[in-house]
Amino acid sequence: MSIHRRNFLKAGSMAAGAAALGMLSTPRMAHADGGDKLRAVLIGCGGRGRGAATNFLKVPNTEIVAAADAFENNAKSVMKMFNLTEDQCFWGFDAYRKVLAVDCDYVILATPPGFRPIHYKAAVEAGKHVFMEKPCCVDAPGFKMLMEVNKLVDEKGLKVGVGLQRHHQAGYLQGIKEIADGKLGDFVFSRVYWNGSGVWVRPRQEKWTEMEFQMRNWYYFNWLCGDNICEQHVHNLDVGNWAKTVMSGKNLFEEYCHPVKCNGMGGREVRKGNPNYGEIFDHHYVEFEYADGTRMISQCRHQPRTWNSASEHVHGTKKVGGENVSGRAKGRDPFEQEHFDLVDAIRNGTRYHEGYIGAYSSMTAVLGRMATYSGQVIHWDEAVEKGRADMIYENHDQLTMESTPPVKLLKNGQYSVAVPGQWKPW
Repeated sequence: MSIHRRNFLKAGSMAAGAAALGMLSTPRMAHADGGDKLRAVLIGCGGRGRGAATNFLKVPNTEIVAAADAFENNAKSVMKMFNLTEDQCFWGFDAYRKVLAVDCDYVILATPPGFRPIHYKAAVEAGKHVFMEKPCCVDAPGFKMLMEVNKLVDEKGLKVGVGLQRHHQAGYLQGIKEIADGKLGDFVFSRVYWNGSGVWVRPRQEKWTEMEFQMRNWYYFNWLCGDNICEQHVHNLDVGNWAKTVMSGKNLFEEYCHPVKCNGMGGREVRKGNPNYGEIFDHHYVEFEYADGTRMISQCRHQPRTWNSASEHVHGTKKVGGENVSGRAKGRDPFEQEHFDLVDAIRNGTRYHEGYIGAYSSMTAVLGRMATYSGQVIHWDEAVEKGRADMIYENHDQLTMESTPPVKLLKNGQYSVAVPGQWKPW
């Protein structure tokens, strides 16, 4: 449904937040009756996967019935946690297909992000409702795959949630309501940040193949992660797009606002010379421009002992919004609420499709990385049409830990890092 900011979130509840996502009545699905136990499988048994599955189990009358991961030890690590037997756990690059053959209604996708479009496509083709973690792609070909699968979701009447949990967080919904009620006035520009010290790294072990090293350290390789501008900063970029969409009175599905071009700069200052940090930058600055000429200013970095901020600020013609958004209102943990909302839609037969939101905001992050890596102005349409593939999309199921990854370790023991002015986006 078309949502104008003046009638957005008239009811001040978390249910209203779900309604704001444009949920329309559809025929009841199989297992929609609240009396049936909702059966889920988990694909990706790392920390976020275990967390997402635990969040899902907070919803009454649900269970995890199987799990899959590229690594045997990860797959088996959830057996006790979710009361599974060994024959309910699968491992290997093709394990996702095996687990999708299990009788289930709901699939949780929490592998490294590069796999997301491939697994999303398989889950939807299998007729499953999907919760997928963000980001939803790491390159333009992945975005195009997401958009095709989103259409299939509509055709099948399935429900899709995305781990951009701010859409289910009481304080953010209150902030969006203020925007919808016109308290900020018209959109002028936004500022979004994810500046922090960095994340984990797992030093190379002698027994690991190159593929295993990169898979164990997926955060530091673009074919698996897309750089920190995609993996973390997508949250803030999404809030900028969300605010712009509401202030523009557009539909939160196909009309979800995204930039039409951007320029930026970035590099690698604190991770120089350490191959454990792969190929990603440690800082990005991007100016995104929307179709009407307004802008979103973006910063993200992984640099210790620098100014830290994970926040979003919307500048309107009347005032600036965004201060202490998280603390404005109390509600259920948003990591749990997003599963409550998705399961509620499944059981009540209401339309629920965050796949477009996830795709557009993930591609926004990819666009920003293309600009910082290349040093060029990158246009959305051209990037989507011609953008290079980082992920392995061909013969994906035939990969093993002995396979050669797309990123090579150079003879000097380092990985190639993008140089602005030399790196080519296509």
